[in-house]
Amino acid sequence: MNKNISALHEIAQKRTRKIIGLMSGTSLDGLDIALCAISGSGENTVVKILEFETINYTEEIKTEIRKVFAQKTIDFQHLALLNEWIGILHSEMINDCLAKWNIPANEVDLIASHGQTVLHAPKFLHQQEKFPNATLQIGDGDHIAVKTGIITLSDFRQKHVAAGGEGAPLAVYGDYLLFSKKGENRIMLNMGGIANYTYLPASQKASDVFVTDTGTANTLIDIYTKHYFPEKSYDKDAAIARNGTVNQTLLAALKNDEFFRKSFPKSIGQEVFNFEFVQNALSKTGLETISASDLLATLTRLSAETIAEAILFTINATNTKPEVFHIYMSGGGTNNPLLVKWLKELLPCQFHLSDDLGILSDAKEAVLFAVLANETVAGGNYNFGNSKAIPSVTMGKISFPD
Repeated sequence: MNKNISALHEIAQKRTRKIIGLMSGTSLDGLDIALCAISGSGENTVVKILEFETINYTEEIKTEIRKVFAQKTIDFQHLALLNEWIGILHSEMINDCLAKWNIPANEVDLIASHGQTVLHAPKFLHQQEKFPNATLQIGDGDHIAVKTGIITLSDFRQKHVAAGGEGAPLAVYGDYLLFSKKGENRIMLNMGGIANYTYLPASQKASDVFVTDTGTANTLIDIYTKHYFPEKSYDKDAAIARNGTVNQTLLAALKNDEFFRKSFPKSIGQEVFNFEFVQNALSKTGLETISASDLLATLTRLSAETIAEAILFTINATNTKPEVFHIYMSGGGTNNPLLVKWLKELLPCQFHLSDDLGILSDAKEAVLFAVLANETVAGGNYNFGNSKAIPSVTMGKISFPD
């Protein structure tokens, strides 16, 4: 037997596996690295975060990624080079963290690498009949495995697409396995560049679980903060937006986009929610001279209202009072006090952070990919029914160090 296959078999038999989960989102902030101790599998999965760190992307890294990010026309050679380069960069970041944590690589069983999304193109967006849903994440898993010496699972989203899904959101799998609770209706709301949520029914029935993207969360706020204030990467504490007034005319124009009229579930990225998206709305409404504070207030309100309206869609479908729903927030949007304030006003639910469930909100997405890797190596089968949004599959391509 190949020694790597043998090692993988041994890992699968362990009572507890040490798995590094990696996440780099559409906000391009950096790489989240979560070292997890994971025991069990399926609904018996138990996770403990041993170490967590976010390695910020330099402006050089962000600039190189933006050359291809969410673009229809690119330099194909640059994309190929980036695929290798991001894999090498991520492996270096992992090695640096392991050295800092004083943990030898041979004590880590697996790496679960999400990669860096550069394009998300569900069929409703590209509208080319003969082509399927598509999504692309770069940062080659073989490079990570070779450079770290650790078996690596990567490219998780392709199996989801192959099985009929759109490749997103994937958080639903880990959300269900880690956070379902009998007798409590839960909404696991993640607010990164794009917002998504998982509905976990009080029945704990996998076939009743629901997941969808809602649209922009931080993406447009971040883009326009940097546009007006190049030295800032985001509106810290909503300091700019809180000095502004929501422009209702502009808000209505932004919400008139066909994405918000499309039926749930759905997924999206910066292919729609980008600089031009807002510029077009400003042009149509004649508001090109709007102040920075008013624009950021309006964009923050856009995120709040579209998230709330999507969640209310799910709540109303259950014929259950919203007051009994518990919303657990994670992602960068939890640090935006204005966004959170408006969500609480719009949704008469009980609000919490994912921290209250034992998982740091900033680390949650990286942890969930570690859970996906654990399921692929050591898990069994669980049935989410016939929903194309949640195909019942295991995910991740396996790369060996040698």
